[in-house]
Amino acid sequence: MEHIPSTQALQPHDRAEGGTSAPLVIVTMLFFMWGLLTSLNDVLIPHLKAVYTLSYVQAMLVQFCFFGAYFIVSLPAGMLIRRIGYQRGVVVGLAGAAVGCALFYPAAMNGYGLFLLAFFVLAAGITTLQVAANPYVTVLGDAHTASSRLTLTQAFNSLGTTIGPALGGLLILSGIMLDDRQLAQLPAQAQVAYRASQAAMVQQPYLLLAGLLLMLAVIFAVINLPKIAHGDEQATVQGTSSIFAHRHLVLGVVAIFLYVGGEVSIGSFLINFMEDPNIASLGQAEAARFVSFYWGGAMVGRFIGSAAMRHISPGKALAFNGACSMLLILGAVLGRGHLAMWSILAVGLCNSIMFPTIFSMALRGLGKLAGQGAGLLCMGIVGGALVPFAQGMVADKLGVQPSFAVPVLCYAFICYYGWKYRAALVRPS
Repeated sequence: MEHIPSTQALQPHDRAEGGTSAPLVIVTMLFFMWGLLTSLNDVLIPHLKAVYTLSYVQAMLVQFCFFGAYFIVSLPAGMLIRRIGYQRGVVVGLAGAAVGCALFYPAAMNGYGLFLLAFFVLAAGITTLQVAANPYVTVLGDAHTASSRLTLTQAFNSLGTTIGPALGGLLILSGIMLDDRQLAQLPAQAQVAYRASQAAMVQQPYLLLAGLLLMLAVIFAVINLPKIAHGDEQATVQGTSSIFAHRHLVLGVVAIFLYVGGEVSIGSFLINFMEDPNIASLGQAEAARFVSFYWGGAMVGRFIGSAAMRHISPGKALAFNGACSMLLILGAVLGRGHLAMWSILAVGLCNSIMFPTIFSMALRGLGKLAGQGAGLLCMGIVGGALVPFAQGMVADKLGVQPSFAVPVLCYAFICYYGWKYRAALVRPS
């Protein structure tokens, strides 16, 4: 649930003035928070699908609005942060996310359309938050270990994504859930009352989240964080001055698009997949707890990857993880029962190092064009809005299980990208 770099990427000669350990701990709290908020979508999608009797494509409008905000907001957020600074940018992002959470309260009484607006506003706040926080992490220490440090902070983002589905299942899916057959047997008035009660299940949890985000905004408004001192803006560029002439960057944008799309799409369909009698026949609340294993795998992998990526060729690691993801998803598509369920959940472990690895490989050697390159990578996050749509269309026609063929194609390209540039990054000794 990724981890959007700044549209004005920081260079190796940029640095933070002052101590870095305590600020890194504080900023890591933000990674945890937006991970939790983003992974709650995986619980809300099947919940809203049932409440409003949506098709899979209609239910994927949640991810379309959420990740569409990354595409629309990332560049304006970068310009805003250039004017007001990274710390104030964090405050603006937290406040915006709080407004988005608060909108869930009236949305529960006004229908699916207002829910989609709430998702967009929430994601706009998170986007601003990420545009400010990610580059800040890169300068809180040695430039040569920036990728490792970013991977470590994203491990705490994954801790949030691990807790989110279980928490959402407990708070939102804990009531009595009726299937379509049971609901159809109720009188019309009872059906309306049931749908209203299910929609209202999101109100208190999201009001609590709004309050927590506002509290964090106040904290970040008053604490003292190190200031970022920028190095020479006229850093030399390796090679041509045309950003699109850097093939590794262009292919990296495609890889980011497909990685985020594949990761988000899998998470969006997990609960419905595990409800299938041929897979695990789980109820939504119980399935939500298992979604935590998907995101938990990414968390474990990122803690391991933070250390391992200092010694392993990034391109080879990316290709290996991409190939493993393809095999695991094919096991879920072709298999049955708990073998298929655990195969798809294990993809989370393979996802762990993909985003920071693609990010660092794509920006390698761009010099002063790194800012533009990061902006293009930010826009690639829109894959999280579009790939779930593609899987939703396949699911509506063929069923949920065959629809996982869509992310297989995503990971095939990631495997190709890693192998193609397996020797392009020279690791620091």
